[in-house]
Amino acid sequence: MGLNTFSDIVQTMPPYLFSRFQKKKEELLKLGVDVIDLGIGAPDLPPPSFVIEALKEALDAPEHYTYSPYGGCREYREAVARFYEREYGVKLDPETEVLALIGSKEGIVHLLQAVLNPGELALVPDPGYPVYRTAVHFARGQSLSLPLDAQHGYIPRFDALPSSVYDQAKIMFLNYPSNPTAAAVDLDVFAEAVSLARQHQMFIAHDAAYSFVTFAGFQAPSILQVDGAKEVAVEFGSLSKSYNMAGCRIGYVVGNRDMIRALSVIKSNTDTCQFIPIQKAAMAALTNGRTFIRENSRIYEQRMNMMVERLRELGIDVQRPKATFFLWIPVYDGYSSERFAAKLLEEAGVIVTPGTAFGSAGEGYVRVSLSAPMERLQQAVERWKQVDWEESAR
Repeated sequence: MGLNTFSDIVQTMPPYLFSRFQKKKEELLKLGVDVIDLGIGAPDLPPPSFVIEALKEALDAPEHYTYSPYGGCREYREAVARFYEREYGVKLDPETEVLALIGSKEGIVHLLQAVLNPGELALVPDPGYPVYRTAVHFARGQSLSLPLDAQHGYIPRFDALPSSVYDQAKIMFLNYPSNPTAAAVDLDVFAEAVSLARQHQMFIAHDAAYSFVTFAGFQAPSILQVDGAKEVAVEFGSLSKSYNMAGCRIGYVVGNRDMIRALSVIKSNTDTCQFIPIQKAAMAALTNGRTFIRENSRIYEQRMNMMVERLRELGIDVQRPKATFFLWIPVYDGYSSERFAAKLLEEAGVIVTPGTAFGSAGEGYVRVSLSAPMERLQQAVERWKQVDWEESAR
């Protein structure tokens, strides 16, 4: 059997740039190279101890080994609703406006299958999280870039696209605080997006995975704080980044009840939701985790401040972000994103992610993850400094 025996979805899947760098990492490790991986977006810190205890307690209950309700335990959905009212002043109906997810990544892919018909248009941030385009691909839709650039602080330039595009678009993705650019927005940007969506009868999916990894007192808004947002928008949340529960695969989607109902149809025919003890642990995080969130962000902020200062000493014009655990760094003159990242890996044993992994507009940048201990970040900068960047740029 050859590849041509499989579906056209598989055969036409865009190349996954991350896999090439992981393969190179494995080759270097076999040679005994001490590789520092700053390419991955996975927390290196542990979850709260009270969350682990809640999980242990739930594991001892035999009744928790049955199937979960398809939409998630009622108690978990209620915890999400209380969390939104406490943090944002947004009221949600746990029955119709909250749905448990096996991570927001899964939810995003399933949402597009629930919303898009083949050939229909989705607006996707460029640069942006690659899963958005993958989700459109799985749904056999068409992706069109929503332009983002450094000159405008990676805030959507809604007026850069003609009105006819919005008339054709079925859904628009937003992601703030942003992966990969670490850009953040205020509520006015969401208000403009909601107004645009209502005017053109278009859905919005806002990915809020990094909303609680914030610095210097910044509070990331929820799109649902905008009047009328529930008419057109859903928001995805994840416990992976805020509570260091990435491997637990637990998240949620909240907002427009029609979109959530459509998504639940896909999910109920595809999975049986997350293991109940993990939902119980997530309830504990959402209910009692505010102090932990602040401490978690403080650690990332210390790492971020150090890295910004050290990279600026190397002549890199890196901006100090308000949120996320990423730095979006311009490469040296004479280098493409991929060439820069390849040289850093081969000559310094440091992995960063080329900006082109996030779309064509990411050319000229690399993404650096702060999800490594302070001493490893410092070692990475020292190695960076030793590379002869002028030698191969000529």
